[in-house]
Amino acid sequence: MAGIEETLRDLVGLEGVRGASIVDYFSRLTLGAAGDPAGPDLEAAARGDTDVVRAKLFTLELLGYRPERVEDIVVTLDDAYHLIRPLTRRSRQGIFVHLVLDRAHGDLEAARRSLRRVESELDV
Repeated sequence: MAGIEETLRDLVGLEGVRGASIVDYFSRLTLGAAGDPAGPDLEAAARGDTDVVRAKLFTLELLGYRPERVEDIVVTLDDAYHLIRPLTRRSRQGIFVHLVLDRAHGDLEAARRSLRRVESELDV
């Protein structure tokens, strides 16, 4: 099992990652954040992404999908990907990981694999 700081250190070590955070979407509290100081404001992103996660999970529930089926939410910008991975396993309910990946220098599939691994290894 990995702690928050270790998990963030691993994520920002991936090529092309500008920043990463772990967020409680019930309280909007950022549990940890790391990345390029010149990169995006991860605290502001956490507050806004909380609404994205809540809305998407609520909508999927209306459609009859269980939250565990969500792998990630990807926002594609002209220069970056924002990946949001709700950690929906029972012990992690209410937590998501946000990763900002440079589109020109990052590997989207490798980042998604890393986020899947985080879900199984993170100890919050």
